[in-house]
Amino acid sequence: MNFKLLLNIALHLLGARLKQTIVAAVGVTFGVAMFISLVSFMTGMNNLLDGLTSERTPHVLLYNEIKPSENQPISLSDDYKKDSNFVHSIKPKDRGKSIYNSKTIIRVLKEDPRVIDVAPKVTASVLFNSGTIEISGTVNGIDVVSEEKLFKVSDNIIEGKVSDLAQNNSIIIGKGLADKMLLKKGDVIKITTTQGNLASLKIVGISELGIAYIDNSTSYTSLATAQKLLGEPANYITDIQIKLYDKTTAVAVAKEFKNRFNVDTIDYETANAQFSTGKKIRGIISYSVGVVLLIVAGFGIYNILNMMIYEKMDSIAILKATGFSGSDVKWIFISLSIIIGLAGALGGLLFGFLFSLIIDGLPFKTPALPTIKTYPINYSIIHYGIGFFFALFTTTIAGMLPALKASKVDPVEIIRGK
Repeated sequence: MNFKLLLNIALHLLGARLKQTIVAAVGVTFGVAMFISLVSFMTGMNNLLDGLTSERTPHVLLYNEIKPSENQPISLSDDYKKDSNFVHSIKPKDRGKSIYNSKTIIRVLKEDPRVIDVAPKVTASVLFNSGTIEISGTVNGIDVVSEEKLFKVSDNIIEGKVSDLAQNNSIIIGKGLADKMLLKKGDVIKITTTQGNLASLKIVGISELGIAYIDNSTSYTSLATAQKLLGEPANYITDIQIKLYDKTTAVAVAKEFKNRFNVDTIDYETANAQFSTGKKIRGIISYSVGVVLLIVAGFGIYNILNMMIYEKMDSIAILKATGFSGSDVKWIFISLSIIIGLAGALGGLLFGFLFSLIIDGLPFKTPALPTIKTYPINYSIIHYGIGFFFALFTTTIAGMLPALKASKVDPVEIIRGK
């Protein structure tokens, strides 16, 4: 089998039907380009949302869930009920949000080789007061250094600096909260806790995450200020946030820490279950649409090669009559489909990259995502590799059936029919 000769014959046949060949190649180019641009955009959007949620969420969170104490004054077992009368409506008692022995837990976690770092936090439900306006919300008392290291809080600060929280009695509030209460950096906001404690804090910054319910109700202050606001000692911690080197182990690690430290835990997969589901669905849709486009392009190649066989019956008969085997003829037509697929795939890579650049340059302005200026695009080489190889695979398969049909042509019947 002389592959060079077979390739020359294939190129000659392509040249004889140049217009149809170009149409087939353009179909593959369009399919690959749309696949790359669509998947790149959808992956970029998923990564953006992942940054807003999953990456800002601890891999494992230690806390005390609000629930009544498990040790009630009297156990109402059936044995006692038979012989005694009890006063019902026993009121539940909150065991408290504070994590017992939090300092020791933090020290142990910092020594764990699986843990990147730990960020303690105090959360408190409060009322924000300005003039006659009262808005319910949350104060997050954070360790500024740890919180910045693990969650990049400064990325959401549109006015001021997160380091300004080191000042006594300072606070950073959400933009939605600032707009509703007509507050700006440098103003003073009054805060009332659920215990009735009252404090006045200076606004040293404005944050905007882009998620309305957070920007309308959430604020940040230092750990010490939050503890003082609640009237609690320096060891009062309500949440311990953990980042792991391998976040895929978060589920198992959360279970381990729950039993080890006798606290409630939640892993990032559980906390972001709805987002993860949406991310998977968007990925499936984008890949499905791209694959369908490539399959449609494959059908176009199949039709063109099929028509070429009918038109080139005489040429095929002559080839077989002059000594070319059925296998040679088969490889000629498979070469046709591979050449079309290769040309279309390379063109698709180029145009897919150009389309991605165009999308990446389009302005994207929305109050929900204030830090994003253009549409997000992910330029992963994996997308280009998938588009290229799937295009070759589709076009090769599309050329198989016509090639097999051409290899079975009987030159005697063709010449006799003429």
